[in-house]
Amino acid sequence: MLGIKYPIIQGGMMWVGRAELAAAVSNAGGLGILTALTQPTPDALRQEIVRCREMTDKPFGVNITLLPSINPPPYDEYAQAAVESGIKVIETAGRSPEKYMPYFKKNGVKVIHKCTSVRHALKAERIGCDAVSVDGFECAGHPGEDDVTNLVLLPAAYAKLSIPIVASGGIANGQQMAAALALGAEGVNMGSRFVATKEAPVHQNMKQAMVDADELQTTLMFRTLKNTVRVFKNSISEKVVKIEAREGETDFSELQPLVAGVRGRERCIEAGDIDDGVWTVGMVMGLIQDIPSCEELIQRMVKDCNETISSRLRAML
Repeated sequence: MLGIKYPIIQGGMMWVGRAELAAAVSNAGGLGILTALTQPTPDALRQEIVRCREMTDKPFGVNITLLPSINPPPYDEYAQAAVESGIKVIETAGRSPEKYMPYFKKNGVKVIHKCTSVRHALKAERIGCDAVSVDGFECAGHPGEDDVTNLVLLPAAYAKLSIPIVASGGIANGQQMAAALALGAEGVNMGSRFVATKEAPVHQNMKQAMVDADELQTTLMFRTLKNTVRVFKNSISEKVVKIEAREGETDFSELQPLVAGVRGRERCIEAGDIDDGVWTVGMVMGLIQDIPSCEELIQRMVKDCNETISSRLRAML
């Protein structure tokens, strides 16, 4: 359906989903994803799509995350920029993409909507999404408020959906890919694992921190705000959690200087100070042992997935 060789998708990630990474994933046989809102304007997104096409002749997509905001980005213009640039796969997340579905369908765009619950996945199917990316509680970023892991969420969604499911959250290797396929997924979506690759446009300190950390090195913020987000456990995120633990209603104005996206981008992603801002990462860090190229990672995953299915599982029969 997506025109890719392997059922492996690089999820959209703020500040990370740029042409270098997306092209590397697509060249390796997966589906690279550019993150629309990483670009400051819709015209900048158009330029990034051109830049990505200069690096790959394989399919790649665009992520558009629809979030509630006092001053929302011009989502309509970002969607138009992607479609008019010839993008045929769009990953949506956050709010429902229902408003944009007629436009996407008219232009032959395949839509994969990221969902953290079965009820949201069913809604995505009803409005015409071509597939859903089912995001378990293990994931980086926003895992929703239900706290259901993929070992339960994937088969629960598979039992009720007729459109393809992509397993997202907590996946880093071929054994997990085989497990996801066994649970009903048609493929996998990885964010954190692709951050720890040679082509990812983040500071080497961040990549190494992911290798050095284990599965316990994340924390959940914004639980009191009903907008839970999983991030790297450091002094800043622990300070946020302590503020939220106080009695009474959480005042976001007190948190804002600590969690500002610009701070995380400039100090962590770009400058490499992994302790001076918040940055999203999943529990999957416990399975990340190296920093390969995207080609090396995908080839290893496919090989290990095939061996798990054809050798280990078959032997058990």
